[in-house]
Amino acid sequence: MRRILVVDDDPLVSTSIKLSLGRQGFEAVLADGGVAGLHALEGARFDAMILDIFMPHMRGFESIRVFHQRAPLVPLIATSGDAFAQHSSPAPDFLRMAIELGATRCLRKPFTPAALIAVVNECLTESRTRREFVNDNPDAFYVG
Repeated sequence: MRRILVVDDDPLVSTSIKLSLGRQGFEAVLADGGVAGLHALEGARFDAMILDIFMPHMRGFESIRVFHQRAPLVPLIATSGDAFAQHSSPAPDFLRMAIELGATRCLRKPFTPAALIAVVNECLTESRTRREFVNDNPDAFYVG
């Protein structure tokens, strides 16, 4: 069973993600913030991570950088509701910034269960392909 670490401070969001993943045969491990997510990452192996960009105590951008450094081969999916956007001024592209810091994919909240599963499956397929390439090419190396 594929294990997914879900790091989000909103229990409704994380529970919805867990249910959506569970229906597709994934095991979701929930962490209610960046610090809890890092503790979970230390104690277990995950096939992918889903991380909210904006959370208390450890801002998502900091979390993305740290999570990517600690597990560079684990696909990281950043999520954001873009709650800080002002209608009168152009909003920063938080999701693009997340990709630059190490996220593999991004999802803008709210997202559908189908979109979530599609992105998770894309990340897992790419990760598997990358591992197979490295295993088949011992002189190759991965730069995360």
